[in-house]
Amino acid sequence: MMNSLIKKFLSYFFLFIAFILLNFVLVNKSLALAKKEKTIELILAQFELSSAPSNQDNFKAGVILGDSRAANLKAFFRKHGSLLYDYADLIVQVSDQYQFDYRLLPAIAMQESNLCRVIPDDSHNCWGWGIYGTTVTKFDSYEEAIKTIAEGIKKEYIDKGLVTASAIMQKYTPASPGSWAHGVNTFLKALE
Repeated sequence: MMNSLIKKFLSYFFLFIAFILLNFVLVNKSLALAKKEKTIELILAQFELSSAPSNQDNFKAGVILGDSRAANLKAFFRKHGSLLYDYADLIVQVSDQYQFDYRLLPAIAMQESNLCRVIPDDSHNCWGWGIYGTTVTKFDSYEEAIKTIAEGIKKEYIDKGLVTASAIMQKYTPASPGSWAHGVNTFLKALE
């Protein structure tokens, strides 16, 4: 019986010691955490007492999204060494004015003239606009060409329901077996 009492006593004694050690560890952790919080408060108090004006209410986070279409065109024109680089903003402007996809004029120019690399002399006509047989439509500048062709695309195609490359092709270049529309669609996709 005495043996059993000693075993019980030793069990309770070790359990008591374990609780004291656990208590000691928890108290030390609490003190360390309190010290850390006090240090943080002291550091923050230095900023609050700083002579610099507080701008806490003036900081605002936000993202302003811009119109990247002209930048997209410029990157495409630069990649292909095109003279149309300087007219990217105008192309976006007239596309908006006449309510068609801003990529359409560059895609047609790429298909028709490799972005103005192969055009009739002094024509400024990168779009093959009014060029058939011996007839060559010339413009005084790329700006005039862009504005005239954009208006023509709107009146002669978009307003008449010809809004896809395949539909436009049937009137724009009726002799094409589909390669024109395929090319324009390819360049439209390249400009996405």
